[in-house]
Parts: sequence; C-alpha cells; structure tokens
Amino acid sequence: MTAGGPEQLLEIEVLGPSRVALEEIERLIALALASAGIESGHVAVEFVSAERIAELNAAHRGKDEPTDVLSFPIDGAEPSPGPRELGDIVICPPHTADLREAILHGALHLAGMDHETDDGEMLALQRELMTWVTPGPSR
Repeated sequence: MTAGGPEQLLEIEVLGPSRVALEEIERLIALALASAGIESGHVAVEFVSAERIAELNAAHRGKDEPTDVLSFPIDGAEPSPGPRELGDIVICPPHTADLREAILHGALHLAGMDHETDDGEMLALQRELMTWVTPGPSR
C-alpha cells in the first residue's frame, strides 16, 4: 500500500496475519520514518511465529531465543537508482506486549536509530511517538 501524496511515496508491504489494521501499520511507519526526515521508500513488515523469529535472532544476533521485533535495514542513507529499499521489520506477536510500539520500534531502526549505541534518544523518541498514537483516557 502507499501512504502520502504524489511527492512522497512510502510503500508498505505486510506479510502474515496481524491484529493491527493495515492503515494503522502504514500510519505508524510513516510517523516513525518522518521523524527522521524519511518520506519515501519501501518497507516490508512480517508477522511471524516464535520459532521463526528465534531462527532469525540466532542467525543475525547470535541469540538463540525468540524476541519481539527485529529490523533489517537495506539501502541506508545513500542515494539509490530506484525507490529506496528501507528494509524489513519482523514481529513476533506472541512475544510482543504492544504491536503498535513494536512497529514504531522497528521503523525507527530502519531510519538509522539504534538504542543499543545511542544515549537514549531512540527510546525517548519512541515513547514520545507512542503518546501521539495512543488514545488518552476519556474526559
């Protein structure tokens, strides 16, 4: 699907069953990427089993256990000959407390942020973005 107008093209592909509506996934990814100044490119989001994410976690991070979300950036910040391939977000719903937060988290990683190496900026931004997308208590 495509989010944005003709000047900004963000293509989001969703694989696997999700309890989050496609429009909400698109909105969350667009918000996270826009916070880093990214308005165009392709992102794939896949919802997988605990077994599959454990395989990926072992292969790419050396951790032989399931996790909530993994991100695999592809093109980086360099100009690309065609639409920018931002990367893939893989989410394991049974190991995720909040699917919406996992989507934001994965997209922030694709935007180049890394909470394992920064001084808390990524997780602070993630918390801020969650306040924008989480309905508050009724008044």
